[in-house]
Amino acid sequence: MNRVRLLVLNAALGPLDYRLPEGVSAPPGTVVVAPLGPRKVMGIVWDEGRLPGDAIAFERLRPILEVLPVPPLPAPLRRLIEWTADYYCAPLASTARMALASGGALGGPATMTEYRLSGGLPERMTAQRLAAIEALEGEQGTMRELAGIAGVSEGVLRGLVNQGVIEPVTVNIDRPYPPADPDFHQPALSEAQGAVAGTLVEAVRAEKFAPFLLDGVTGSGKTETYFEPVAAAIRAGRQVLVLLPEIALTENFLARFAARFGAAPVLWHSSLKSTERRRAWRAISDGSAQVVVGARSALFLPYANLGLIVVDEAHEISFKQDDGVRYNARDVAVMRARFEGLPVILASATPALESLHMADMGVYTKLDLPARFGGASLPHVRLINLTEEKPGSQRWLAGPLIDALRDRLDKGEQSLLFLNRRGYAPLTLCRNCGHRFKCPSCSAWLVEHRLSARLACHHCGFETRVPEACPECGESDCLVACGPGVERIAAEVAELFPEARVVVATSDTLNTPDRAAEFIAMAEGKAIDIIIGTQLVTKGFHFPDLTLVGVVDADLGLEGGDLRAGERTYAQIAQVAGRAGRGAKPGEVLIQTRHPDAPVIAALANGDRDAFYAAETEGRRDAGAPPFGRWAAIILSSEDEKEAREAAQRLGDVRPRLADVQILGPAPAPLSLLRGRYRYRFLVNARRSANLQAMLRDWIGGVNFAPGVRVGVDIDPYSFV
Repeated sequence: MNRVRLLVLNAALGPLDYRLPEGVSAPPGTVVVAPLGPRKVMGIVWDEGRLPGDAIAFERLRPILEVLPVPPLPAPLRRLIEWTADYYCAPLASTARMALASGGALGGPATMTEYRLSGGLPERMTAQRLAAIEALEGEQGTMRELAGIAGVSEGVLRGLVNQGVIEPVTVNIDRPYPPADPDFHQPALSEAQGAVAGTLVEAVRAEKFAPFLLDGVTGSGKTETYFEPVAAAIRAGRQVLVLLPEIALTENFLARFAARFGAAPVLWHSSLKSTERRRAWRAISDGSAQVVVGARSALFLPYANLGLIVVDEAHEISFKQDDGVRYNARDVAVMRARFEGLPVILASATPALESLHMADMGVYTKLDLPARFGGASLPHVRLINLTEEKPGSQRWLAGPLIDALRDRLDKGEQSLLFLNRRGYAPLTLCRNCGHRFKCPSCSAWLVEHRLSARLACHHCGFETRVPEACPECGESDCLVACGPGVERIAAEVAELFPEARVVVATSDTLNTPDRAAEFIAMAEGKAIDIIIGTQLVTKGFHFPDLTLVGVVDADLGLEGGDLRAGERTYAQIAQVAGRAGRGAKPGEVLIQTRHPDAPVIAALANGDRDAFYAAETEGRRDAGAPPFGRWAAIILSSEDEKEAREAAQRLGDVRPRLADVQILGPAPAPLSLLRGRYRYRFLVNARRSANLQAMLRDWIGGVNFAPGVRVGVDIDPYSFV
């Protein structure tokens, strides 16, 4: 009765047995601190019989040191952790650690000091002090937060504290969040929206596992539709999780949520401060957080009473994690809903082919919103053949697109230019000696960013100043930018239309919620004429005066041998096209391409999504690719190229020979050097009949690798570099 087996949060350690001190209770899911030699380790009490290991004599067991003051992880979450670790061939400890993503939340109640105006005045008023006092009227926060609001240094504010103008206030870090009111504002839904919403509300009330694919064209009002089952869950006292693929989408969503429910949801993403993460985690675990909106990591939080999961923009590849535990949040969300016994909604205008296949098989219930809300029409799509309409030398915009931009400027309407390539140029070279600027740690070119005057690697984050002379030959004024990025398109637009107000919208420029909110406010306030952006602007934004979308290079996504290239390109361009004509004014989409007859480009031009998906499905079926077969990647890496190559060869020499499994490789990865590590890859293609995970574990587990070799397994990979 007093023996417990711990899942220790260290992937290098297996399960460990301990005993409970007299009078201490620790049911499964309890988070504890236990001794390990001279150290202390954190662990989770796991269900009896579910972790392997030989029992140790009770008298040899050491007692646990402390039971942490947080609710035990619920049983459905423990089952999800086990399933995720098993399916994605990941360490159980690494998966469980995602549920305890706020170390600060695991202590007891805590307070912190915030500051606010006391109502007094300083002995000597300066311009800075006056500006700070005016800006901080009605505000309360930490010294850093108030300094940001007031636009002054913390030193200025501390001077006001010393004079009693600003007073300290002790607050409970875990104070409750303002409650959402499900009846705050009842929107007028269309007949189609109402029918779909009714089905989803009934599913919430039934409190049973029910996966839905909400397939609605861009601008059809999917968000307002799924807000109705969210309201139903709130009325029933249940928690709701809404997953978004990008932090930059959060601010836009928050405004729509607050307009519907009268309060903001609880946020969870990587930009939160530690105190905010602690507050959110504890509110989620005690059940007081009604609606949580977050990135994929919010999926593993310990909800006390979850009643609904929504995955918005469910087709997005950013739901797939590419390091650590390489899981797909879209698929894991469905499994969490299954373990919890609740409905899950996958919402998208361009669903993943796997999701459509599940709907065709009857596993998911498909709900359609085939028309835009309020009578708005879908935009007219026109192709610009770049082999005929050639831009000028060192120019990237063809004549018809330039004419359309000029027309929108004359009418006072907004335009959006889309190119999924950050920076100014993807390659910089010396015209004198041909030297190309490469990342020292990756086999990738450095991308020039003129806004920050840096050369940057988009894989490892390395940055360096743009040199005045070539480092190879010493020649000055000889560096040439090759190819366009969004910054180069912005420069071309500025030359063509110097009077236009232009904003570049990428993960570099909208890298915080505040910057995203500022961008949205400017666009909605008609302070922007032309937006130039990457995939960040393809989804979630609703600008009624945006009537033109120009796709600068529609063929870009079809390069590089990505096995999902066609589907990904279709989704991306269809999503960005959907930004046009969402209000009363009709929209137009111009797509620049050198391959107008390519199936994906033709489908976009004809608006024939079903034909494209049908052709893509048959191609996948013939290739045994998902959803008809299974893929897995094995990546071996080392800081020593020879060591990595030999490890890959040794693993290849003992590959299993199975009729329902094909193993390709080893071969150098397309990105053969990443963050200083040399990489070799295998690609495994298995039929549905194969026990893929068991085969991989047996195969890899039978080889002893050198200490410097890392082996990563990626089930259902989305990246092939």
